[in-house]
Amino acid sequence: MDKDKTVNETCETAEVNKSEEVDIKDEGAQDNQENQENQKSSEATGQETEVSENSEIESLKASLEEKTKRCDEYKDMLQRLAAEFDNYKKRTAREKEALYFDALSDVVSEFLPVIDNIERAINACKSENSQESMLEGIELINRQVKETLKKLGVEQIDCVGKRFDPNLHEAVMHIEDDTYEQNVVVEEFQKGYIFKDKVIRHSIVKVAN
Repeated sequence: MDKDKTVNETCETAEVNKSEEVDIKDEGAQDNQENQENQKSSEATGQETEVSENSEIESLKASLEEKTKRCDEYKDMLQRLAAEFDNYKKRTAREKEALYFDALSDVVSEFLPVIDNIERAINACKSENSQESMLEGIELINRQVKETLKKLGVEQIDCVGKRFDPNLHEAVMHIEDDTYEQNVVVEEFQKGYIFKDKVIRHSIVKVAN
Protein backbone atom coordinates (compact mmCIF):
# COMPACT_ATOMS: atom_id res chain seq x y z
CA MET A 1 0.00 0.00 0.00
CA ASP A 2 2.90 2.31 0.69
CA LYS A 3 4.14 1.66 -2.82
CA ASP A 4 0.76 2.45 -4.32
CA LYS A 5 0.54 5.65 -2.30
CA THR A 6 3.97 6.68 -3.41
CA VAL A 7 3.10 5.97 -7.04
CA ASN A 8 -0.08 7.99 -6.75
CA GLU A 9 1.75 10.93 -5.20
CA THR A 10 4.36 10.79 -7.93
CA CYS A 11 1.67 10.78 -10.58
CA GLU A 12 -0.11 13.68 -8.96
CA THR A 13 3.13 15.63 -8.72
CA ALA A 14 3.85 14.97 -12.40
CA GLU A 15 0.37 16.10 -13.39
CA VAL A 16 0.75 19.29 -11.30
CA ASN A 17 4.12 20.00 -12.86
CA LYS A 18 2.70 19.38 -16.32
CA SER A 19 -0.26 21.70 -15.56
CA GLU A 20 2.14 24.39 -14.34
CA GLU A 21 4.20 24.03 -17.50
CA VAL A 22 1.06 24.45 -19.58
CA ASP A 23 0.09 27.53 -17.58
CA ILE A 24 3.57 28.99 -18.01
CA LYS A 25 3.45 28.32 -21.77
CA ASP A 26 0.01 29.92 -21.95
CA GLU A 27 1.20 32.92 -19.99
CA GLY A 28 4.25 33.25 -22.24
CA ALA A 29 2.10 33.04 -25.33
CA GLN A 30 -0.30 35.60 -23.88
CA ASP A 31 2.60 37.96 -23.01
CA ASN A 32 4.01 37.53 -26.47
CA GLN A 33 0.62 38.32 -28.01
CA GLU A 34 0.25 41.38 -25.77
CA ASN A 35 3.74 42.59 -26.76
CA GLN A 36 2.86 42.17 -30.41
CA GLU A 37 -0.39 44.01 -29.93
CA ASN A 38 1.40 46.83 -28.02
CA GLN A 39 4.00 47.06 -30.77
CA LYS A 40 1.28 47.26 -33.41
CA SER A 41 -0.55 49.88 -31.35
CA SER A 42 2.68 51.86 -30.95
CA GLU A 43 3.35 51.66 -34.69
CA ALA A 44 -0.22 52.76 -35.40
CA THR A 45 0.09 55.64 -32.93
CA GLY A 46 3.37 56.68 -34.54
CA GLN A 47 1.78 56.62 -37.97
CA GLU A 48 -1.17 58.64 -36.72
CA THR A 49 1.22 61.18 -35.11
CA GLU A 50 3.20 61.46 -38.35
CA VAL A 51 -0.01 61.93 -40.34
CA SER A 52 -1.18 64.58 -37.85
CA GLU A 53 2.15 66.43 -38.07
CA ASN A 54 2.10 66.31 -41.86
CA SER A 55 -1.48 67.60 -41.86
CA GLU A 56 -0.52 70.44 -39.50
CA ILE A 57 2.47 71.37 -41.69
CA GLU A 58 0.27 71.42 -44.78
CA SER A 59 -2.25 73.58 -42.93
CA LEU A 60 0.50 76.00 -41.88
CA LYS A 61 1.81 76.13 -45.45
CA ALA A 62 -1.67 76.90 -46.78
CA SER A 63 -2.17 79.59 -44.10
CA LEU A 64 1.23 81.13 -44.93
CA GLU A 65 0.43 81.17 -48.65
CA GLU A 66 -2.94 82.82 -47.94
CA LYS A 67 -1.36 85.48 -45.73
CA THR A 68 1.39 86.10 -48.30
CA LYS A 69 -1.28 86.54 -50.97
CA ARG A 70 -3.12 89.02 -48.77
CA CYS A 71 0.09 90.93 -48.06
CA ASP A 72 0.73 91.21 -51.80
CA GLU A 73 -2.84 92.44 -52.32
CA TYR A 74 -2.47 95.05 -49.55
CA LYS A 75 0.87 96.15 -50.99
CA ASP A 76 -0.66 96.61 -54.44
CA MET A 77 -3.60 98.49 -52.91
CA LEU A 78 -1.23 100.76 -50.96
CA GLN A 79 0.82 101.47 -54.07
CA ARG A 80 -2.33 102.33 -56.03
CA LEU A 81 -3.56 104.60 -53.22
CA ALA A 82 -0.17 106.33 -53.05
CA ALA A 83 -0.22 106.90 -56.80
CA GLU A 84 -3.81 108.17 -56.71
CA PHE A 85 -2.98 110.52 -53.82
CA ASP A 86 0.04 111.86 -55.68
CA ASN A 87 -2.12 112.48 -58.75
CA TYR A 88 -4.74 114.12 -56.52
CA LYS A 89 -2.15 116.51 -55.05
CA LYS A 90 -0.88 117.44 -58.50
CA ARG A 91 -4.42 117.90 -59.82
CA THR A 92 -5.40 119.98 -56.78
CA ALA A 93 -2.32 122.16 -57.19
CA ARG A 94 -3.18 122.73 -60.87
CA GLU A 95 -6.82 123.52 -60.02
CA LYS A 96 -5.74 125.89 -57.25
CA GLU A 97 -3.37 127.66 -59.61
CA ALA A 98 -6.11 127.90 -62.25
CA LEU A 99 -8.57 129.28 -59.67
CA TYR A 100 -6.06 131.88 -58.52
CA PHE A 101 -5.37 132.88 -62.11
CA ASP A 102 -9.10 133.18 -62.88
CA ALA A 103 -9.74 135.23 -59.73
CA LEU A 104 -6.79 137.50 -60.45
CA SER A 105 -7.90 137.94 -64.04
CA ASP A 106 -11.43 138.87 -62.92
CA VAL A 107 -10.13 141.49 -60.46
CA VAL A 108 -7.69 142.98 -62.94
CA SER A 109 -10.30 143.10 -65.71
CA GLU A 110 -12.60 145.06 -63.35
CA PHE A 111 -9.89 147.61 -62.66
CA LEU A 112 -8.74 148.03 -66.25
CA PRO A 113 -11.44 150.67 -67.01
CA VAL A 114 -10.25 152.61 -63.94
CA ILE A 115 -6.70 152.56 -65.28
CA ASP A 116 -8.00 153.77 -68.65
CA ASN A 117 -9.72 156.77 -66.99
CA ILE A 118 -6.61 157.57 -64.96
CA GLU A 119 -4.59 157.71 -68.20
CA ARG A 120 -7.25 159.93 -69.81
CA ALA A 121 -7.16 162.26 -66.78
CA ILE A 122 -3.39 162.48 -66.99
CA ASN A 123 -3.55 163.35 -70.71
CA ALA A 124 -6.27 165.92 -70.01
CA CYS A 125 -4.12 167.55 -67.30
CA LYS A 126 -1.28 167.87 -69.79
CA SER A 127 -3.43 169.66 -72.37
CA GLU A 128 -5.60 171.72 -69.98
CA ASN A 129 -4.70 173.79 -66.99
CA SER A 130 -8.21 173.85 -65.52
CA GLN A 131 -8.27 172.68 -61.90
CA GLU A 132 -12.01 172.17 -62.23
CA SER A 133 -11.60 169.59 -64.97
CA MET A 134 -8.88 167.83 -62.98
CA LEU A 135 -11.15 167.63 -59.94
CA GLU A 136 -14.00 166.24 -62.02
CA GLY A 137 -11.71 163.59 -63.48
CA ILE A 138 -10.42 162.52 -60.05
CA GLU A 139 -13.95 162.35 -58.61
CA LEU A 140 -15.04 160.24 -61.58
CA ILE A 141 -12.16 157.83 -61.02
CA ASN A 142 -12.93 157.65 -57.29
CA ARG A 143 -16.56 156.74 -57.96
CA GLN A 144 -15.51 154.17 -60.52
CA VAL A 145 -13.08 152.51 -58.08
CA LYS A 146 -15.79 152.26 -55.42
CA GLU A 147 -18.25 150.77 -57.91
CA THR A 148 -15.64 148.25 -58.98
CA LEU A 149 -14.97 147.23 -55.38
CA LYS A 150 -18.70 146.88 -54.79
CA LYS A 151 -18.98 144.56 -57.81
CA LEU A 152 -16.25 142.41 -56.30
CA GLY A 153 -18.12 142.24 -52.99
CA VAL A 154 -15.78 144.60 -51.11
CA GLU A 155 -17.55 147.15 -48.93
CA GLN A 156 -16.37 150.14 -46.97
CA ILE A 157 -16.67 149.83 -43.18
CA ASP A 158 -19.11 152.38 -41.76
CA CYS A 159 -17.56 153.67 -38.53
CA VAL A 160 -18.18 157.38 -37.71
CA GLY A 161 -20.91 157.67 -35.10
CA LYS A 162 -20.85 153.91 -34.48
CA ARG A 163 -19.77 152.17 -31.27
CA PHE A 164 -16.11 151.16 -31.36
CA ASP A 165 -15.64 147.53 -32.45
CA PRO A 166 -12.09 146.12 -32.18
CA ASN A 167 -12.99 143.54 -34.85
CA LEU A 168 -13.55 146.35 -37.38
CA HIS A 169 -11.76 149.43 -36.01
CA GLU A 170 -8.31 150.32 -34.80
CA ALA A 171 -8.22 153.22 -32.32
CA VAL A 172 -5.15 155.46 -32.51
CA MET A 173 -6.56 158.36 -30.49
CA HIS A 174 -8.94 158.87 -27.55
CA ILE A 175 -10.67 162.08 -26.43
CA GLU A 176 -12.90 163.12 -23.55
CA ASP A 177 -16.00 164.86 -24.86
CA ASP A 178 -19.36 164.92 -23.09
CA THR A 179 -21.18 165.62 -26.34
CA TYR A 180 -20.51 162.03 -27.44
CA GLU A 181 -21.62 158.78 -25.90
CA GLN A 182 -19.10 156.45 -24.36
CA ASN A 183 -16.82 154.49 -26.66
CA VAL A 184 -18.10 156.04 -29.89
CA VAL A 185 -16.05 156.62 -33.06
CA VAL A 186 -15.90 160.36 -33.73
CA GLU A 187 -13.43 160.55 -36.60
CA GLU A 188 -12.00 158.33 -39.32
CA PHE A 189 -8.34 158.74 -40.34
CA GLN A 190 -8.22 155.88 -42.82
CA LYS A 191 -11.08 153.93 -44.38
CA GLY A 192 -11.45 150.24 -43.69
CA TYR A 193 -12.79 147.59 -46.06
CA ILE A 194 -14.45 144.23 -45.56
CA PHE A 195 -15.22 141.29 -47.86
CA LYS A 196 -18.20 139.32 -46.59
CA ASP A 197 -17.15 138.46 -43.00
CA LYS A 198 -13.42 138.96 -43.55
CA VAL A 199 -11.82 142.31 -42.73
CA ILE A 200 -9.38 143.33 -45.44
CA ARG A 201 -8.24 146.47 -43.60
CA HIS A 202 -9.39 147.92 -40.26
CA SER A 203 -10.63 151.47 -40.06
CA ILE A 204 -8.16 153.80 -38.31
CA VAL A 205 -10.27 155.93 -35.98
CA LYS A 206 -10.52 158.38 -33.07
CA VAL A 207 -12.71 157.25 -30.15
CA ALA A 208 -14.47 159.42 -27.59
CA ASN A 209 -14.67 158.71 -23.85
